[in-house]
Amino acid sequence: MLELTLLPVFALVLSLVVTPWVIRLAHRLGAMDEPDQRKMHAFPMPRLGGLAVYLAFISTLLITQPLTTPLWGLVCGATLIVLLGMWDDVRGISPWLKFTGQIVAALTLIPFGIHFEFLTNPFGGIVFLGLWGIPLTVFWLVAVTNAVNLIDGLDGLASGTALIASLTLAVVAFTLGNVPVVAVTLILAGAILGFLRYNFHPARVFLGDTGSMFLGFTLATLAVMGLTKGATALSVIIPVVILGIPLTDTAFAVLRRFRNKKPIFYPDKGHLHHRLLGAGLTHRGAVLTMYGVNVVLGGSAVLLTVLTTEQAVLFLFMVATVLLTAANRVGMFGGAWRRSPEVPLENKRSEL
Repeated sequence: MLELTLLPVFALVLSLVVTPWVIRLAHRLGAMDEPDQRKMHAFPMPRLGGLAVYLAFISTLLITQPLTTPLWGLVCGATLIVLLGMWDDVRGISPWLKFTGQIVAALTLIPFGIHFEFLTNPFGGIVFLGLWGIPLTVFWLVAVTNAVNLIDGLDGLASGTALIASLTLAVVAFTLGNVPVVAVTLILAGAILGFLRYNFHPARVFLGDTGSMFLGFTLATLAVMGLTKGATALSVIIPVVILGIPLTDTAFAVLRRFRNKKPIFYPDKGHLHHRLLGAGLTHRGAVLTMYGVNVVLGGSAVLLTVLTTEQAVLFLFMVATVLLTAANRVGMFGGAWRRSPEVPLENKRSEL
């Protein structure tokens, strides 16, 4: 237990040390996020910050953990997604090329045994997926990668969400007896926390696509490794609950763009954090509000591991009702079917 406690501390210290270097590197490479009408910052900001999280995470992982086959898969896949994100942050690439790169990174995990093998039926029985587990795994990984990328619109929002999700994954994995995944999630949490020192409002550095895609991809991978291997009822639902905010926001974004007859990668100001700002919350207040919802969802996911199947289904219904009611209050339902403010052509930027 002492070793588990020291792992995030080691990653945190590395992250604190590496992040200022990455900020200077972003300036030298020209990886700067320029302000525009849709964005919340007024001055150019370095957007390569996710590289610091990656370096702190991977270094701690390689130094402290025995590298099993699945962990090698995580290292390979995460490295590919970081290289893809750096390419986009420094040079800029098309949404479809980025999407293709995400699929390639997801497929990289399959030979290492990281994929869905079966789904549990909460009312009894197991459905073995066979080869269908591969496309389902790729869909999950790409969906979560882009979901975290899409909510990266306010200082500290995506990194804080990922921090809460990683800590929740650690607790749930611990209750399931999966100590190796507990160790990896705690390392990830430490790396994020060190970076959050520089990323919380007012931020000195952004995650960039390098960081938001890395966090989404890594969380999705750890969920497959740690939470979907058990045959307990609702085991597949737990990671969905943990990542409920980014996944829900992405679903509304897809609906909104479909309704507006816009490409799925078309940027707008209809995301949840935009709605909260529009409701009168400050930048920091909107972020802390979403942190609070993430904590509630995380606690709900932990509770699901100790409830009976019938209790869990009822509890999920209650949580969904409360969250959907809250979403309706801030205009997310209307926003999904209402035309969102246009983004001037010269300011358009891919959100994928």
